[in-house]
Amino acid sequence: MREITIFSGSAHVELAREICHYLEVPLSPTTIRRFGNDCLHVQLNANCRESDVFLIQPLVPPVQDNLMELLLMLDAARGSSAARTTAVIPYYAYARSDKKDTSRISIAGRLVADLLATAGANRVLVMTLHAAQVHGFFSVPTDHLNALNVLAQHFRNRDLSNSIVVSPDLGNAKSASHFARLLKLPVAAGSKRRLDDNHVIIDTIVGDVENKDVIVIDDEIANGGTIIEILERLRERNVRRISVACTHGIFSGKAIERLSQQTDIDEIVATNTVPIPEEKRLPNMTVLSIAPLVSETIRRIHNGESVSSLFADL
Repeated sequence: MREITIFSGSAHVELAREICHYLEVPLSPTTIRRFGNDCLHVQLNANCRESDVFLIQPLVPPVQDNLMELLLMLDAARGSSAARTTAVIPYYAYARSDKKDTSRISIAGRLVADLLATAGANRVLVMTLHAAQVHGFFSVPTDHLNALNVLAQHFRNRDLSNSIVVSPDLGNAKSASHFARLLKLPVAAGSKRRLDDNHVIIDTIVGDVENKDVIVIDDEIANGGTIIEILERLRERNVRRISVACTHGIFSGKAIERLSQQTDIDEIVATNTVPIPEEKRLPNMTVLSIAPLVSETIRRIHNGESVSSLFADL
């Protein structure tokens, strides 16, 4: 392979530019426009023949448009004789559709994975899938990154002597345990029941959080319902300082309004896997960059080096 060539869809150009800055390569131009019949047109405006091509596109709203952009970019790269094409998807929105939990539905997480391979992806790079088993949906080599080290580094510079990590549900407890181990802290978890996409109930918290400083960690915050519910249970146990951390800060619907009303949250920490516009950035919000991690992963993929060693301490 001759060189690294990076293109970006319209979903998160700022992240793509930052990744290119760390790799010291240019962000190659892309033309994306819409025909009169509402069909998308995508053109890669740089030579990628025999190149190691990376296409950066998180599946953020409008998800369907951004997914179609990515599929068209993959097909264009394949048709342009790229030596290898990697879909870099910092946020894989369809990871939530990972099982058939009601009659006559599509397991969309697997379907979209198949579409990516069919469109021309030789490799996929994703970050913090909602469920780990979604990794197995991909039929091409897939690097599943996480931002736990990025988040942990942020919290290491404070007094954690009276702190505990809290997972809102048992499904995320393994990831929360890894995060707690990085900070050398104990861990607790909520017992959650989901009623529908917007409503959850957390019955109790497993673990001793009484009079503790808590760091609530989840893979993503969408409408904020889970976070609001776990905060109610924590207040019942007289916790002290409250910090909230997540990888994907989606903040959809009334999430920002709801979070702004939680005056006892000391800090909300998210990463830039998805774009977080200024109108969604609360005064107590910190956005950490995953660009150094993704750029190092791209470099290792290009050079045939180990990616898993980046997470050897997890």
